[in-house]
Amino acid sequence: MPAPTSPADLFRHSLRLLLDKDIPAWVALWAEDGVMEFPFAPDGWPRRLEGKEAVAAYMRHYPDHIDLHDFPELRIHQTTDQQAIVVEMRGVGRLVESDAPFDMTYIAVVTVRDGHFTSYRDYWNPLAVQQPGADFTGSSR
Repeated sequence: MPAPTSPADLFRHSLRLLLDKDIPAWVALWAEDGVMEFPFAPDGWPRRLEGKEAVAAYMRHYPDHIDLHDFPELRIHQTTDQQAIVVEMRGVGRLVESDAPFDMTYIAVVTVRDGHFTSYRDYWNPLAVQQPGADFTGSSR
């Protein structure tokens, strides 16, 4: 079944893939020239990923470190740009290494073109990655 093309439907589909730990299918939702940005990333963490390959490399080991269980709070806001949405959400689960709870609130600004993510600015709490087992990026911090 092809991925949905509306930004809101595509985003909901992407969350289902993350819960299913299907990172290759999640990456397939990205445009080749898609850009993922983390404006609040702490030192040693990437602030900008350019291209689908960079996004794939960043997410490759995500399920080995963070076991997502649910997105219990999800609000998708339409914008005046039909291809852009603003998302408020909360992801919950556990950190695999320590078995500690994972609970993160996010705001994302997402743009879609031709059914693929082209821009994803992820505003997440950098304090949460100070927990052991939260660093899935291989950063040097």
